[in-house]
Amino acid sequence: MPEHPPTLDEKLLAPPTANKMDFQNDAWRVFRIMGEFVEGFEALAEIGAAVTIFGSARIKPEHEQYQQAVRVGELLGRAGYTIITGGGPGVMEAGNKGARLAGATSVGLNIHLPFEQHINPYVDISMEFHYFFARKMMLVKYSQAIVALPGGFGTLDELFESLTLIQTGKIHNYPVVLLGKAYWQGLVDWLRGTMLAEGKIASADLDLLFVTDSAEEAAQYIITCLQDVSRLRGREAQAVAVTQEVVGRKG
Repeated sequence: MPEHPPTLDEKLLAPPTANKMDFQNDAWRVFRIMGEFVEGFEALAEIGAAVTIFGSARIKPEHEQYQQAVRVGELLGRAGYTIITGGGPGVMEAGNKGARLAGATSVGLNIHLPFEQHINPYVDISMEFHYFFARKMMLVKYSQAIVALPGGFGTLDELFESLTLIQTGKIHNYPVVLLGKAYWQGLVDWLRGTMLAEGKIASADLDLLFVTDSAEEAAQYIITCLQDVSRLRGREAQAVAVTQEVVGRKG
């Protein structure tokens, strides 16, 4: 049994018992969950174009990966993007620090954990979530791209959730960058040599990943991809306007 008081996530995920109150409590939890979504939607609705950066909470400021996260956050911030992170230490802090250096909006979406994880000092807009799924929704919904630096299970969870949403057509035109070749190459090789080889994914799925060692390349890849998307949407909007004008004349 855990030595800490159970978190709301733990209570929600605990299997039901014969106690009828368990089922009633689950129903009432819906309102707290809904409240987290409403609060998130209201807080983030006007942050503009944004990029989410995630990775390990365990690295220190002197680590090379921390410095890379600062750099990519700063470059994207200078390009006009809001930076979103999980709000904690390590890579999250570094991404927010980069945004602060660039004068860009810096967002931290923290999670209540049994061990203390305080919001880092480089955040302008902060929230604390009790439910991981509500937090992950905000990390994806309000960003146009993600940069994943080396991390643990949480990083992989966020990475593969994003890839699943892209693969299944739930989100579109969403660049995914893996920053740190030495760390990520083994995973990419496994995806190619096992999952692709056995037909579990398509070659196009591997094309979703851009792997680099350079913060500059990572930022430029995202900027270029999103500029292309913007131009495409502009042409589509223009085509719709012309069509409506022609139809209006005929009418």
